[in-house]
Amino acid sequence: MNAQAFWNVIGNYNRQTWIIQIVLLIVVMSAIMLSYNQKVKWAAKFMLGIANLFIGIVFFALYGTEPIQKFFALPLYLICGGLFLYESWRNKDDILDKPNAIQKLLLLLFGIYPVVSIALGNSFPQMVTYIMPCPIISLSIAVYTGYKRKNKALLVLMTIWGLTGIKSVIFNAYEDIILLICGIYGIILFVDEMRKSKMIR
Repeated sequence: MNAQAFWNVIGNYNRQTWIIQIVLLIVVMSAIMLSYNQKVKWAAKFMLGIANLFIGIVFFALYGTEPIQKFFALPLYLICGGLFLYESWRNKDDILDKPNAIQKLLLLLFGIYPVVSIALGNSFPQMVTYIMPCPIISLSIAVYTGYKRKNKALLVLMTIWGLTGIKSVIFNAYEDIILLICGIYGIILFVDEMRKSKMIR
């Protein structure tokens, strides 16, 4: 997949879904706030599940043009979305802690994703917006790691995509360094979860 094909997919997606993206962003952020305030503890996981499924079905299945999008990214996002929905039901009473310093930084980085994209010389529709694969996984990692109970398979899958932020150099999408930072944080959290599991045993 070359850089032009990468940006063409983004352009077509943004041009035709920008209204849906705005609505989905508002609902996702509202759900996250409800969970942080412990009013609806499962809301963040549920809406992150919907957002990941949306990316899989719409961005990759409908607008994707390359094999890596269809056979790697599409199933990864569908599985992540499904696991988020499962976790929102299975651990619906799990508490989402207020973000720690690192999670606050990741949330801030998510917040400036489009700003960084514009600063790098991109413009709509060929720019990174909030409801796109890399920002959604970045947000998912930043929020989900605040829950006390973590699904290791979900954490691994999100981390794998986070580490694809290395493509920021290949496709001149330097804003995805944010994704890479989130992926590295995912590794740290996964190692910590494995350590805790061994201690319990």
